[in-house]
Amino acid sequence: MNLTDELHKAGGFKNLEHLAKQVVEGFVSGMHKSPFHGFSAEFAEHKIYNQGESTRHIDWKLYAKSDKLYTKSYDDETNLRCHIILDNSSSMHYPEMQNFSIDRLNKVAFSALASAALMHILKKQRDAIGLSIYSDAYDFYASEKGSERHHQMLLAQLSNTVLSKPANKTTETYKYLHQIAEKIHRRSLIFVFTDMFQASTDHDKLFEALRHLKHNKHEVVLFHVFDKQKEYHFDFDNAPKRFIDVETGEHINLYSEVVKENYEKMIKNYFDELKVKCGHNKIKYVEADVNSGFDSILTSYMLERQKFV
Repeated sequence: MNLTDELHKAGGFKNLEHLAKQVVEGFVSGMHKSPFHGFSAEFAEHKIYNQGESTRHIDWKLYAKSDKLYTKSYDDETNLRCHIILDNSSSMHYPEMQNFSIDRLNKVAFSALASAALMHILKKQRDAIGLSIYSDAYDFYASEKGSERHHQMLLAQLSNTVLSKPANKTTETYKYLHQIAEKIHRRSLIFVFTDMFQASTDHDKLFEALRHLKHNKHEVVLFHVFDKQKEYHFDFDNAPKRFIDVETGEHINLYSEVVKENYEKMIKNYFDELKVKCGHNKIKYVEADVNSGFDSILTSYMLERQKFV
């Protein structure tokens, strides 16, 4: 199946759930062990086998020792709580696109599809999922639930976010991460998707907000979403261009080659500082280049899932 056929011609995702499923199954097919095995149900106790019951869950090892038939009983209730946090500021809608394909996504579309892929795995495991979306306001909040209706509602919200295209919406990451942290009371696995670009506050406040998410023994994974070619390497042709801050509307006219070297040096220092601060605070840092695949995101999920349980 051609995955690009699943994308809406007018922009956005036609069937985000199906596309997320394809992303996950493509990842799983390259693994030796499925991430689904053993997560959806946990062993609770043995019960005496009654004639006529299914023999599927008989513990044959125990039968060999005791000469009696027992079945394994499983607790299949939710065993993990997860909250996904998505930055929906104007900078996350860079680069501006009318149509998306699996190999051509801007930052918010990349984040939405990655979130949907994670949700697909969590749904398989009967885990509870919550979602927060913010920009210069707390745009959306849903607490952790595991129902199918809730899952579909979150997928619809992610799709709508990709299409929203907010104009001149600044980022209040530090402010809303603090608010979200206060809302999550039970121990949870928290995924944050943001480009970490914010002009209105200093870096220390951003790190303080990320650290706040760690309270109550939460596990936090920061997916640092950016266009590495443009936003890190500043790879533009050397024709004169007008560069516009999509959040403030401010602009500057220049040749990219004039500032490229200093720009790369400054952005590298910031990104390196971010990685170090995450490491000090035991926050998993994942570089999420929109021009790369989703394997690093799904692999990071697997590692944190094993740590969490």
